[in-house]
Amino acid sequence: MKCFFITTSLLFIIHLNAQELYPYTESASNMPSKSLSLKLSAMFGKGLHSDRILQRYTPEVMFGFNKKWMVHTSISFSDMHKNSFYFESARLYAKYRFLSIDDVHKHFRMAAFGVASYSRNHLDHNEINLSGDQSGVQAGIIATQLWNKLAISGTVSATEVLDEERGKETVVPIYAFQSLNYSLSAGYLLLPVEYTSYKQTNLNLYVELLGGRNLDYDLEKYYVDLAPAIQLIFNSTSKLNLGYRFQLKSDIYRLMKNNFMISFEYIFLNALGNKK
Repeated sequence: MKCFFITTSLLFIIHLNAQELYPYTESASNMPSKSLSLKLSAMFGKGLHSDRILQRYTPEVMFGFNKKWMVHTSISFSDMHKNSFYFESARLYAKYRFLSIDDVHKHFRMAAFGVASYSRNHLDHNEINLSGDQSGVQAGIIATQLWNKLAISGTVSATEVLDEERGKETVVPIYAFQSLNYSLSAGYLLLPVEYTSYKQTNLNLYVELLGGRNLDYDLEKYYVDLAPAIQLIFNSTSKLNLGYRFQLKSDIYRLMKNNFMISFEYIFLNALGNKK
């Protein structure tokens, strides 16, 4: 009975929600209840102001407590702000799904999320990013619509950088401390054409528009990036992402205009106890 339940759950989750597992952003849907997931991500690209290839590695642990709540914890290591490789940051992400309108092969969901991060880096540019670059807090809303094999998701959030440099500026501001961030993501389940077994490999195609606009700094205001990606899901439990993010337009001093991303994730169903 337990084996049957797990298999049925996997078929339902992967068949309906695979195209919502965006490589760069979160959807409004959550992980399966009582599940635990381990993820390792790597990002690398040529620095704009050096000849080095910059790297960042992020191990992450994710908890699906129930259908409404999930939490991520992560740390990062990089050489982006120094010439040597070092422990860089720690991050906590929590998401609460507050709306679900479900139908056959389609649904609409909304969620609220919050982020808190600590970074050892000193401010040196005005692209606000709490996944390693700066310490701060973030809060936002996600809306996701699924139609059969296509899922569209949008996110809007506000970010506040918390740094000792804030308040030290006298006449001319140097750094941005507040930003409005947004994303528009689309995912399509390309394979399998017909789902018959949880052992089938899934192939998902994604494209994500990622942007930010500084709210308290007049000289460097915005960036807009595009991030296409492919995703393979094996045995309904492990996930491989390959993506390339590149700048469409920006006036911000950035570390990189484009970068490659690779990540691998494995999910343990019912790791936190059986569903009741």
